[in-house]
Amino acid sequence: MSLSIKRALLVAAGLALAPSAFAQADAAADAESSMLDTIEVTGSRLKRSEVEGAVPVIVINREQIDVSGDVSVADVLRDTTFASFGNIRPQSGNTAQSLATINLRGLGSGRTLVLIDGRRAPTNPMFAAGGSDLNAIPLAAVDRIEILSDGASAVYGSEAIGGVVNVILRKDFNGAELRYGFGQTEVEGADTEEMSGVFGASNDTTRIIGGFSANKRGMLYTRDQIGGNERGVSVYGNNYVTPAGLIRAVPGFDCTQGAFYMTANGQCSFNFNSVAADEAKAGTKSVFTRGDHQINDNWSVYASATVTKVDTFGRYAPVPGVVVVDEGTPNDIVVGDGQSTTYYHRFAAAGNRDTYTDSTNSDYLVGFEGRLGDRAGIEFGLRRTDYKFIELGRGFIVRDLAEQFANEGRYDLSDPYGADPEVLAGMTATTSRESRFKTDEVFAVMDFDLFEMGGGTSNAVVGAEYRDDYFQDLFDSLSEADQILGSSGNSASGTRKAKAAFFEWLLPFSTGFDVTLAGRFDDYSDFGNAFSPKVSMRWSPLDSLTLRASYGQGFRAPPLDILTQKPAFSAQSVSDPQSCIALGEDPDCELQVDTTVLGAPNLDAEESTQYSAGFVWSPLDWFDMSLDYYNIEVENTITAVTAQDVVDSDLNPDRFGPIPAGLRIVRDPVTGRITQIDSGTVNAGTLNTSGIDARFNTDFELGDAGSLKNSLVVSYVQDFVVTNTAGVELDQLDLDGAPELRMALQNSYSYGDWAFAWNANYIGQNGAYSSYTTHDVQIAWSAPWGGRIAVGATNVGDRYPELIDFGGRPFNFNLYDSYGRTTYLRYTQAF
Repeated sequence: MSLSIKRALLVAAGLALAPSAFAQADAAADAESSMLDTIEVTGSRLKRSEVEGAVPVIVINREQIDVSGDVSVADVLRDTTFASFGNIRPQSGNTAQSLATINLRGLGSGRTLVLIDGRRAPTNPMFAAGGSDLNAIPLAAVDRIEILSDGASAVYGSEAIGGVVNVILRKDFNGAELRYGFGQTEVEGADTEEMSGVFGASNDTTRIIGGFSANKRGMLYTRDQIGGNERGVSVYGNNYVTPAGLIRAVPGFDCTQGAFYMTANGQCSFNFNSVAADEAKAGTKSVFTRGDHQINDNWSVYASATVTKVDTFGRYAPVPGVVVVDEGTPNDIVVGDGQSTTYYHRFAAAGNRDTYTDSTNSDYLVGFEGRLGDRAGIEFGLRRTDYKFIELGRGFIVRDLAEQFANEGRYDLSDPYGADPEVLAGMTATTSRESRFKTDEVFAVMDFDLFEMGGGTSNAVVGAEYRDDYFQDLFDSLSEADQILGSSGNSASGTRKAKAAFFEWLLPFSTGFDVTLAGRFDDYSDFGNAFSPKVSMRWSPLDSLTLRASYGQGFRAPPLDILTQKPAFSAQSVSDPQSCIALGEDPDCELQVDTTVLGAPNLDAEESTQYSAGFVWSPLDWFDMSLDYYNIEVENTITAVTAQDVVDSDLNPDRFGPIPAGLRIVRDPVTGRITQIDSGTVNAGTLNTSGIDARFNTDFELGDAGSLKNSLVVSYVQDFVVTNTAGVELDQLDLDGAPELRMALQNSYSYGDWAFAWNANYIGQNGAYSSYTTHDVQIAWSAPWGGRIAVGATNVGDRYPELIDFGGRPFNFNLYDSYGRTTYLRYTQAF
């Protein structure tokens, strides 16, 4: 970290920071108030007046969302320090190119539970193991986002291991608000546009709010971003296997056409970076409404409905594939040797692979709340979420037809651009994929007062939930039969019923000390059951000081898509020195290899144990801070073993552990080049991580000079160790993509009708990557006619990540972006 950055962060820490961009939930009521309304905070279903509870909750409110300049929930959460190792975001050509998720603590999006108003967000069907799709939540409908940085399976059930993100929607809004904005990136193609409208009205008994939201981002081609000028290396250019087992360029083919080029070892490669897109063109549209009505003094009813539609367009390079022609046919290069000829061919004459996706997420909820006398309350309701996803792919090749046309000589592999258009059309197919994840849910919760204790009333919550999940992910018949070259994925489908019963019990032993006990029993129709207990405590020895700690256990049910997936082909990118040398490339090159991704029908559930301890200190009216330590152990981890993981285990089993049972790598016995990899998902040992989270807040009222707020949030990963089934430990903090330190510094100053903001986001050194800091600025003016004009820039310094290959891309796509400086203008009109 540079000296100037250290000084800036230390100064901010010295100022310490008040509830600002990532302010911790704290008591916002007037200090003179003798009584606070009871509210429910993420991490507990108990309603209490003490907002600063026994578990750490960070709040991103609506004001901070607006200041960020972000246009989606996914963008907002990408900068949170709790996303230690980055988040999944849409990637062109990926099987889930419209998907964006949140990954707390680096434990994976499948171990991070996302809630909407305290209930599970819909599960995405295109990558169900990854949890919820943040793109399905309209940003205009969001009031605030609460992040619980502690395990909570005892409250919410499966997946709440790394933490919980609770998106709280707007409920109390009067009037109307219209917004329009656009942003321009320094890198060509990724410009943004946003618009929204929110309308609300209320009276003494009824509230209703509704609105619409839309945003879009343009397509970012690989050639236009950093690292895109480097040639992509692929054996799938136009090559054949010689009788001696060597790979050489096809005789008679002009390897200077289009994106083809010759390598130093006599092979014809294809520069896929020149035609492919790195990030898909994406557009999101949503409509939403919510209302509640007070039926009488004791009962009320509420209902909500949200429909979100996400459309994307992605482009990938032309189809790569192996083509085998028979001995003596027109494309047989060595006639009379009694052997067929194997080609590694790029079907560039058939055009690029273009993928279109259309997803629609519907979320409907109705519920009732009532009081049963003076000491008990009840809430119950029904909910249906239905996430539908359709994908069409154009420009793909049918394997058998391509080989038939090659054997007949109608497709000349030495002159593919000279093929008859009817021949090209005859072996080209449009692929399809239809996915759906539907959940019907019934829930009931009862809260009641039990008895008086030294610190007040002991109260409890009991409840039950029932979910019926239906999942399908259906590929077209040709893809299922492995007849489509250049495509990955295969069908999966299944159903699941889950029943749960839970409780929480608050024991206030004295005014400043209380203990909360919680437990939840989950019963799944497929894998079995799990019980998750938790105990937490809170002690306030001083009015300005609160000590807190918790201990709990949790679990993660095996995902339906992995349990039911059929084998799927994929041409995955890997780094393998032996293969690179065999191809005549540098040992550190990236290349694509044939990979089959296998399902895991016998997968078991994960189990976790976590504990935390910390304090909250508010010694001054203008200053507060907190510091929390966490420790999480996950056993029987559900681990996606990629093609690169298999290569790493093959090359260095002492460090990465042996290749898991059922998976494999096949190499050419002469050259050592990889010819096949079987990857998949396994239960692979344990994962241990621990760290420290700290936040510092200040809030200065400067009288006629305005007001100044500052916030510094620091997340430090102390260790992150994966132990495989052989007992080999791998410290992830030694690898690329796993920074020990992330910090977010946020400052806002307001003076009259003017507001100014400066934010800094810091990602620490990780592996070969140096530390990385970006700065965001915004200036806004509130007009007398109810309008607000905001002008700003994210990454105002136009910083770019280092070009270090990661996951088949020139940089870590999940932890960094390559947009460069993004300037934006936003106008909001309130009525």
